[in-house]
Amino acid sequence: MTTRNSPAAEREGEIVVQPSLEVVFKFWLKLGFISFGGPAAQIALMHQEVVERRGWISEEQFLHALNFCMLLPGPEAQQLATYLGWLLHGVRGGLIAGGLFVLPSAVLLWGLSWLYVSCSGLPVFEGALAGLKPAMLAIVVCALVRLGRKTLKTAFLVVIALLTVGAVQWFHTPFPILVAGAALVGFLAGRNASNACGGGAGSAEVLQATEDRMGGGFLKEFLGVCRSACLGLAVWWAPVVLAFVWGGPRGVLFQMGVFFSKAAVVTFGGAYAVLPYVSQQAVDTFGWLTGPQMLDGLAFAETTPGPLLMVLEFVGFLGAWNQPGELPPLLAATLGAAMTVWCTFAPCFLWVFLGAPYVQRMREYKRLNLALSAVTAVVVGVIFNLTLWLGKSVLFDRGGSLNWTAAVLAAVVFVAVQRWKVGMVSVVLGAAAFGVASRWWT
Repeated sequence: MTTRNSPAAEREGEIVVQPSLEVVFKFWLKLGFISFGGPAAQIALMHQEVVERRGWISEEQFLHALNFCMLLPGPEAQQLATYLGWLLHGVRGGLIAGGLFVLPSAVLLWGLSWLYVSCSGLPVFEGALAGLKPAMLAIVVCALVRLGRKTLKTAFLVVIALLTVGAVQWFHTPFPILVAGAALVGFLAGRNASNACGGGAGSAEVLQATEDRMGGGFLKEFLGVCRSACLGLAVWWAPVVLAFVWGGPRGVLFQMGVFFSKAAVVTFGGAYAVLPYVSQQAVDTFGWLTGPQMLDGLAFAETTPGPLLMVLEFVGFLGAWNQPGELPPLLAATLGAAMTVWCTFAPCFLWVFLGAPYVQRMREYKRLNLALSAVTAVVVGVIFNLTLWLGKSVLFDRGGSLNWTAAVLAAVVFVAVQRWKVGMVSVVLGAAAFGVASRWWT
C-alpha cells in the first residue's frame, strides 16, 4: 500500500492513502460479512473504516458521496460502497465493492431461507432472533447518533430533519416528496446561505481530475454515457429475457424479473420505503407467500449482514418454492432468489456508474451542495422514524407491555457499542447466544 494523491479523490491539501486492488478486495469481502444493522449502521461502519481508520477517502468526499447515493433508487449503503470503490479503482473497484457488499448476505439469506422452509419452528432460530432484534435496535440507534453528528452541522439542517420527522409521523408523507421538497428548499436557500451546509467550493484540481477520467470533450462524454447505459441495460435485462424464452410470460421467474426490475426503479428511501408495496403485491396480487412469512423474512434480513433490501431474496425464494412449476422446489427457489437479487441490485451499479463521473463536478456548486445536504438531513429524519418503529416492534409485545429482557439487552448493547466500541461481530454473536440461552431458561 502506498500513500499518494488519488486521481479520482484528489483535493488541494489532502493526502489520500491509495490501496492496492488486492487490499480493497479483502477489505470489502470482510465488510460484507460484518455489515450488520441496516443502512444507518452500514454507512457509519464504512465511514469509520474508510475515512477514519484507513484514510482512503476524505470526510468531505464521503458526505458528498452519501448525498449523491441518497438521491438514487435502491439501497443507499450498497450504492455508497460501489461509489467508494469507483473512487479508488474505477469500474473494477466499484464492481468489487458493490458485489462483495451484497454477495455474503445473499448466500447467507439463501441458507436461512432453505432452513426456513425445511426446518421451520426450530427453537434455536426463534431464540437467536429474539436476541438479535434488540441488538440491532441498539446498533441502529448508535449509528443514527453518529450520522446525525456528522451531517446535521447547522440549525438549517436540524430544522429540515425535525420537519421530516413530523411529516412522516403525522402526515405519512412519501419519501420521494420529502426528498424533492428538501432539495428545492436547500437549492433556494443557497441564494442567501451559500455556506449553510458547511461545504465550500471545490478546487480546480477536482474538476480537472474528473475531466481527465472522462477523456474531455462533450461529444465523447455523451457517447460514453450512452454506451455505458446500453451495456448496463442489456446486462440487467438479460436474465429476464432468458426467463421469458424458457417459461413464457406466465412463468414465475419472468414475473419476478419484471416486477423486481420495476421496483428497483422506484425504491427511493431504501427497504422500508418499498416494503409496503412489495408486500402487498407479493402477498395479495401474485400469492408468492403469506403475510406472516413476509414478516419472518424481514426478521431474517434485519439480523444478517448486508442491505436490508435483501429481504426481497427471501420473497423470491419463497415465491418460487411455493410455485415451482415443473422444476424441483429447491432448484426453482434458488433460481427465484437469484433472479430477485439480480434485478434488485444490478440496476444499482448502472445508476452509480452513470452518475459517478459527475459527482465531483457537483462539489463546485454551493447551492447544489446545500440542496444535497438538505436531502441528507431528510434521510436522518426518516431513519429516526424508522428507529421509533423498530423500537416499538422490538421492545413491546402485541398487548403494549414492555419486554424488559429486550429493553435491558438493547441498553447493554448500546453502551457496549457506543462507549466501549465493541465490534459488530462480537455483538451479534453474543446477542444471538443470549437469545438462545434465554429460551432454554424459560
